[in-house]
Amino acid sequence: MNLSKAKIIADKYVKLLQPFCERIEIAGSIRRLKPEVKDIEIVCIPKEDIIVIDMFNNKGAMRSLNFTALVRQWNIIKGNESTGKYVQIGLREGINLDLFICKKGNWELIYAIRTGSAAYSHKVLANGWVRAGFKSVDGMLNKDGSVVQVYEEEELFKLIGIDYIEPEKRNLI
Repeated sequence: MNLSKAKIIADKYVKLLQPFCERIEIAGSIRRLKPEVKDIEIVCIPKEDIIVIDMFNNKGAMRSLNFTALVRQWNIIKGNESTGKYVQIGLREGINLDLFICKKGNWELIYAIRTGSAAYSHKVLANGWVRAGFKSVDGMLNKDGSVVQVYEEEELFKLIGIDYIEPEKRNLI
């Protein structure tokens, strides 16, 4: 699918999900401005609903029921919209939507990885954090057994000791 058509479709789904998300952005080949797009990638942090979790009125948080209900209306191919980190949706527009679900503290790690390209994410980002002494565990950067939260993309690049690269220049073969 050409970039302009894919961007219109991606914007439509961002607009639908936005009210139920704290943060949401288009990633992947659309963000890298590739002329041809094979799928739509969106990264989001769903809002949370506070619920009572036991008879002592202790409260906990769970993914927004509205977010979950909306995603369940679509053609889910893979993943779990209520508890998972990834859902693949077959859109009626003839393209798949890969929805990556984050939490505060791993947003930019996931956003940077899912912006890609896949080769860039592996050869530059992943190799960069390994060289800097980090590990990626369950979608979070860890160093010396402690979670290192990453809130902004530039922060990730600085943390792993490389200059920030604009998304459209992150294409490796």
